[in-house]
Amino acid sequence: MNQQIENRINRLTDKLQQEGLDAALITNEVNVRYLTGFTGDSTYLVIGDGNPILLSDGRYESQIASQCPGFEARIRSPSDLLPDLTRDALKSLESGINRTPRVGIEAQHLTLASYRNLMTGLSEVEFVETLGMVESLRMIKDETEIATTRFAVKVAQEAFTEVLPQIRGNWTELEVVYALEASMRRRGAEGCSFAPIVGAGAGAALPHYQPSDRRIGGANCLLIDWGALCGGYASDLTRTLKLAASGDDFAHAHAVVLEAQLAAIAAIKPGVSTRVVDTAAREVLRAAGMEQAFKHGLGHGVGLQIHESPRMSAVGDDPLQSGMIITVEPGVYFEGEFGIRIEDDVLVTETGCEVLSDLPKGLDDHCLML
Repeated sequence: MNQQIENRINRLTDKLQQEGLDAALITNEVNVRYLTGFTGDSTYLVIGDGNPILLSDGRYESQIASQCPGFEARIRSPSDLLPDLTRDALKSLESGINRTPRVGIEAQHLTLASYRNLMTGLSEVEFVETLGMVESLRMIKDETEIATTRFAVKVAQEAFTEVLPQIRGNWTELEVVYALEASMRRRGAEGCSFAPIVGAGAGAALPHYQPSDRRIGGANCLLIDWGALCGGYASDLTRTLKLAASGDDFAHAHAVVLEAQLAAIAAIKPGVSTRVVDTAAREVLRAAGMEQAFKHGLGHGVGLQIHESPRMSAVGDDPLQSGMIITVEPGVYFEGEFGIRIEDDVLVTETGCEVLSDLPKGLDDHCLML
């Protein structure tokens, strides 16, 4: 077991002790990957007093041996089901504890049907619902995670810089998506970290717009929200580009959104509430009369998943901590007209923050005169 994985297991074991739990059953695939390095699916993890146990099937026996040194692997036969293997593993806990073991389960991930299936014939275990036990660990990135995210940001930026000069008025929104993905893959990405959003004109006014065969020429702006997936870790960036048909209203709104983003970034440091950072951006928009056009939270954590904790919004209240990587993405949306969003990935440091993305974001830095 490498040191990085061992540290994660030890941090979770400490949390189990604090909660009075004897073991944890990890069923979420992303959390299993975080704690073991295993990149397959259909596999559970039991963490207790002894060696961690991976419960899987014959498809992954060799992969687990390669990716997860130091873990015990229990492989079910083709005639058994994963719940059967899990029950056997949990029953064995009792012998080392001499009482009914208390096992934490991931209540937000384990379905009711799966829970009831596990409970069948398993009176030897007391299940305890937990929420976000592993996710709270994942909020703080270690050096390897930070380095991997830096690379994912670099790949996304280089792809954008390559594709942008190629775009022509007869390109469709989807053609921009395909070009970005191809460029990121050529640079080592596993693919897009999420389905990119490329919206021209009124399409940009929909925060989660789905790109179409609409041609870009003649639109008044082009919003591009994209990211690379590298080594399992995501980057997430947005730029909104001026086109030939952009007017003064667009230019004014872009300047306000950029001011709001810079104000939020300036507020980021350890101990500051996520709500305070969201408010810093919202106050700039309020002063410009655009607060009602800001229809979502300021951002979110990013890591093995594109959306992780902490939540950067008016209702979030997590204190920022050194090692968190968050997005800062204020936006304004005017239905039927245009939308503007500017987004960067930001690392919280011991003394403040570091913006991991250095792609220019001024109005004239990325201009397509189609």
